[in-house]
Amino acid sequence: MKKIFTAILILSACQQPEQTSSKSTASFSTEGKKVIVYTTADSSNLRLTATDTLQFTAHGQPLETQVCVFVDPSKNFQTVLGIGGALTDASAETFAKLPKEKQDEIMQAYYSADKGIGYTLGRTNIHSCDFSSGSYTYVQEGDKDLKTFSVDHDKQFRIPFIKKAIETAGGKLTLFASPWSPPAFMKDNNDMLHGGKLKPEFYQSWANYYTKFIKAYQQEGINIWGITVQNEPMAKQTWESCNYTAEEERDFLKKFLGPTMQKEGLWDKKIIVWDHNRDLVYQRASTIFDDPEAAKYAWGLGFHWYEDWSGGQQVYDNIKRVSETYPSKNILFTEGCNGPFKMEQINDWKWGEIYGRSMINDFNNGTVGWTDWNILLDENGGPNHVNNFCFAPIHANTKTGELYYMNAYYYIGHFSKFVRPGAKRIISASSRSPLLTTAFLNEDGKVAVVVMNQGSQKIAYYLWLDGKSVQVNALPHSIATLIF
Repeated sequence: MKKIFTAILILSACQQPEQTSSKSTASFSTEGKKVIVYTTADSSNLRLTATDTLQFTAHGQPLETQVCVFVDPSKNFQTVLGIGGALTDASAETFAKLPKEKQDEIMQAYYSADKGIGYTLGRTNIHSCDFSSGSYTYVQEGDKDLKTFSVDHDKQFRIPFIKKAIETAGGKLTLFASPWSPPAFMKDNNDMLHGGKLKPEFYQSWANYYTKFIKAYQQEGINIWGITVQNEPMAKQTWESCNYTAEEERDFLKKFLGPTMQKEGLWDKKIIVWDHNRDLVYQRASTIFDDPEAAKYAWGLGFHWYEDWSGGQQVYDNIKRVSETYPSKNILFTEGCNGPFKMEQINDWKWGEIYGRSMINDFNNGTVGWTDWNILLDENGGPNHVNNFCFAPIHANTKTGELYYMNAYYYIGHFSKFVRPGAKRIISASSRSPLLTTAFLNEDGKVAVVVMNQGSQKIAYYLWLDGKSVQVNALPHSIATLIF
């Protein structure tokens, strides 16, 4: 599958985001500004392609018969942390099997801001997860005191892979880490797989484990920006998993993990709670954030999108309930993927639209960053030691070296390439339901408006701002980013 890139100005990055409520800023002038439209569309060869350069003209009161997307940069909300994907064992192992020119292509495709889509955010696993070739830990069985702790396992594939990503990203990547399960001896089912719970007598040992991991990676030249307490704490999976009620996670955080991170001099590392689906997110947030002793250690809350995989529907508004109730806490999308993997479905357009729909809703509801799952998988949707195969934006045939770019790669790119760390979300409102939209004001003053046409008909609409507009054509099943 051919990839098409379009160069734009590299937008500047910033440091730590804040969750803020709407506020007025100085007026934004459209005088002399041109709008560049980048488009990805079904049934076309348009992939992040510059399709129009437009000039604002006077446009007073819009008519009800005119389709409009209304943008207001004077009202801003949360600050963007970044957009990216997970650097897992599976991605690293697949990467290692490819020729150097293909490895370079993948790195440029993801982490170059001008030649690719400019990822700035990443996630990795603390020892094994399902997207590892097998289960492993960093200590020998029964070593409660962690005297045998070592990340030597990761030095073969994952650590070099992450370092290459950081280098390609210009030397900085906001990276957080998540555990899927404590070692088997620390759990009441004596198994890293199939759920189970952390035994109370190992709470302190497990808290120490996080700090050992962070410091070990720092010694390897990789800065860990933050951690999540537990991946999917309410799921009993066939792979690495561990279950916590809201109260158990709250108490582990305030009595063990939080104090231990502080004691070990890691006070600047962010701790993210929940790290599971939108369905139960408010109950988890209220249980932890309403407890001052727990809340003081929590930077924010992470969430996934899999609530519909068990027969439900996407409940986007649950994120808004958390952001409006706890505005001082950050909300981060920490994982999402499509599946199960079937090679014959790799070109289905629906996969990209799932990303676009989620990213627009999640950002509009207060999310500060968005993290895809594996950045790279092989021709089988793995490797995965429990056959839990799924899609990734880029797949590689490890036998031939061929790369497959899914439309999901381009849909994510419509955000990550143009919405840079430090950007503020601003108002963007559509007058018709087939057009989904969100918008951001970058630190360099450039506005990025994302407009997604979910429908099968072309829609002509006006991008309207303070009495001026440009007319744009939204192609069927397309996504566009408008820059000015």
